[in-house]
Amino acid sequence: MERERIIFHVDVNNAFLSWTAIDLLHHGYKTDIRTIPAVIGGDEKKRSGIVLAKSPVAKKYGIVTAETLYSARRKCPTLKCFPPNFDCYKEKSDLFYNYLKQYTPSIERFSVDECFLDMTGTKYLYKDYLALARKIKNDIKNLYGFTVNVGVGCNKLCAKMASDFLKPDRVHTLFPEEIEEKLWPLPVEDLFMVGKSTAKTLNKINIKTIGDLARADMVLLKRHFKKQASFLHNSAMGIDFSEIEIRSEKNDSISVSETLPYDVLDKDDLKEILLRQSQEVGRQLRNQKQYAGSIAIIYKNNLFKSYSHQKSLYNVIDKNEEIYSNVLELLDSSWKKDPIRLIGIRLGNLSSERNNQVDLFNQEQEDDSDGNIQKTLDIINEKYGDASVMPASIKFSKFKGKRKKK
Repeated sequence: MERERIIFHVDVNNAFLSWTAIDLLHHGYKTDIRTIPAVIGGDEKKRSGIVLAKSPVAKKYGIVTAETLYSARRKCPTLKCFPPNFDCYKEKSDLFYNYLKQYTPSIERFSVDECFLDMTGTKYLYKDYLALARKIKNDIKNLYGFTVNVGVGCNKLCAKMASDFLKPDRVHTLFPEEIEEKLWPLPVEDLFMVGKSTAKTLNKINIKTIGDLARADMVLLKRHFKKQASFLHNSAMGIDFSEIEIRSEKNDSISVSETLPYDVLDKDDLKEILLRQSQEVGRQLRNQKQYAGSIAIIYKNNLFKSYSHQKSLYNVIDKNEEIYSNVLELLDSSWKKDPIRLIGIRLGNLSSERNNQVDLFNQEQEDDSDGNIQKTLDIINEKYGDASVMPASIKFSKFKGKRKKK
């Protein structure tokens, strides 16, 4: 009997370093940098000189992503540093995505190096899903020279968690009957969508593992997490109803929205969600090589009433910082202080050229016209989470107003 849903999550192992290694070998470099202490990093002479990716050997020296190259070299004086190659990463990512598209039209490009595939209802095409997962893994390795993990589950959460099990070059499953054995022993911070602050609070109330969270008293969870408690508990139980999000490669507008697992009344919580969404629509905009001339924020409250507010922009934008600052202005002017169940951002009036007007009343900002700084931020945040690295001005606005009252 076929399961109700079958979801694959395919995740490239150490994508940026692997893709750089393959490109270097193709152009005559004699050493596979995956086998030596090596990192991908920015210019060591500038503030952008941080570790974007590290080899398994470098990891053994204690080198971590987003630390400075100066710090990394102190840990390993023989460390080799290579610059990021964004054109190469896009090429490899497209090869990866286009290969996967042959198996199902229901595919979500979750980030530059990972995709969800909805294989539900394809049993007549693929008699053995695990055999198919192994074929995908082996084909990518043989065709393109890099390895992937494939997670197979009954929903996106379980497939994602399964692909994060032992690496590299593996196929893992996480079905309902395997939750207690495979998922529950893991640290609670390993659970998909559990951030550092949430994990810290859970640890404080003696919830150390995902199993502890699954068995936790709901009264206790609600005391600390309010309506988020049910979402956390369901995740620990392996319950997830989210759908595969299929996005066209180029659109007249770009939007992202999120149905929230609980009513949100706290403005800082909305800011956190909008920060993630700003980075997501920003990435899509830059991937399309376009600029936005308008921006809107979309709401749906707990009574399922929808409303939105839009503004036209004096100059077109494409950077996360620009998007987020405009979103915060819209939030201040349009949110009705009602409980929110869905919130989103829409970018419109897209164009392929910047053609900005000169504003005599605004100070000149730092020149990043070639987008190298934003590309560096994208490459880190796509791999390691949307808020791994961000401009200081975004960090300030994100935490503005959170100071304790005296």
